[in-house]
Amino acid sequence: MYEELKKLIDDSNNIVFFGGAGVSTESGIPDFRSVDGLYNQKYDYPPETILSHSFFMRKTEEFYKFYRDKMICTSAKPNYAHIALAKLEEMGKLKAVVTQNIDGLHQMAGSKIVYELHGSVLRNYCMKCRKFYGLEAITESTGIPKCTCGGTIKPDVVLYEEGLDDDTMKKAVRAIARADVLIIGGTSLNVYPAAGFIRYFQGSHMVLLNKSETPFDTDADVIIRDPIGKVLKEVVLG
Repeated sequence: MYEELKKLIDDSNNIVFFGGAGVSTESGIPDFRSVDGLYNQKYDYPPETILSHSFFMRKTEEFYKFYRDKMICTSAKPNYAHIALAKLEEMGKLKAVVTQNIDGLHQMAGSKIVYELHGSVLRNYCMKCRKFYGLEAITESTGIPKCTCGGTIKPDVVLYEEGLDDDTMKKAVRAIARADVLIIGGTSLNVYPAAGFIRYFQGSHMVLLNKSETPFDTDADVIIRDPIGKVLKEVVLG
């Protein structure tokens, strides 16, 4: 299977990568649905509730306790998957990364064209005056972070009950629709609307790099169950 993937990459200059939490677990960032993921840890409220728009508005301080503790990982560094994808872009083969992750590790690894469907913890903004802030506005504050104007600072991440950014969605769909090879990695493809983007792919070859089965397994030409960092390191970086 590794050889098949290597041949697909060698033969294509129009690849798009679509990734989820499994891309970043090798960097020490927990995913949501694995045995050790956030959904299986105990809090006063389920993570899905805490990470919702209504909870943020109602219990903002409680939201930030969880958010600082579990959603921000300043020590995380790009792993071989991020590095290999940046290399493919540099070689002119990879046209875009479409990610459900909010950690910014693709850009840290050097990727330039990254469509962040669920936003980024690295960006934050004032809900009152719209002034933008970096990550330190959250990490270096306590309680509810406040703007100089007095407004509440909110992470530029898509919470439950919120819609995806329209412009980001359009660009991601366009990239997927135009791709010749679509490599999907580290995602269960169960989270919508993001997972629905896969249906726009009309190219020649779909590759699935995921430890567990997905609803799209029957559509894939190549399926590899090994850790994504291991696969891309061997195939791309050698």
